[in-house]
Amino acid sequence: MTQALMNTLAVTRLEWRRLLVRPLAWVLAALTLAWLAWNFTLLLGGFLAGQIQRGALPDGPGFTDLVGVPLLGQLAQLAFLVVPLLTMSVIAGERRDGTLPILFAAGVPASSIVLGKYLAVLGWLLLWLALTLAMPLSLAHATNFDWGKLSAATLGLALMLATLAAVGVACSTFASHPAIAAAVALVIALALWSVNLGAQMAGVNGGAINWLAMSSHLQPLLRGLVSTADVSWFILLILLALALATRRLTADKERG
Repeated sequence: MTQALMNTLAVTRLEWRRLLVRPLAWVLAALTLAWLAWNFTLLLGGFLAGQIQRGALPDGPGFTDLVGVPLLGQLAQLAFLVVPLLTMSVIAGERRDGTLPILFAAGVPASSIVLGKYLAVLGWLLLWLALTLAMPLSLAHATNFDWGKLSAATLGLALMLATLAAVGVACSTFASHPAIAAAVALVIALALWSVNLGAQMAGVNGGAINWLAMSSHLQPLLRGLVSTADVSWFILLILLALALATRRLTADKERG
């Protein structure tokens, strides 16, 4: 195991422990899962209420279309608020508390600090996604699942959470205060989602402006369509955000 990997894992463990002892992470998990559970109940009730009418349709929407994927869509909406709140203190909090120089003095490279903190936050978000998925999966024995569509939607949500986490970590690296980091991350996330809204209203469904929008790449995945172009968009944005965060933190380290 290389020294860089050991440093990254050490930072990941430290940040994960901090997430576990901070009330904010537990409050966010409790409130969002309770809200998602309530909406899962409502979606399931609507599905059961219209089951007889859909039985007459040969290719009507099923449980995955009416319950599983919509529930993941609601998690995506919550992510715009949850992820900035979760990532706002990863670096900005260290800078505010004066503990960032301690990591530098320990000889931990900036890349290991950024990647370690990012992996810790990503682990929390993937656990959040898994607990949400457990709700529709609890009925797998009682209904017919479209496993392909559910897998594609899950992949899309995982990529979205990973991207928002990378953007949040980058904003926390550049900000001087956690509140500023959260606000900037929220604005950037919303801008990425709706940058093509004007083009869509004008009837333009192609072009660079639509390629830049996160919604253009997530919505096909939620419909069960997996393409290399959509997956690559998320990966490129993650790498760009983490590279910018590492460069900023390296500059901070050089300035002392």
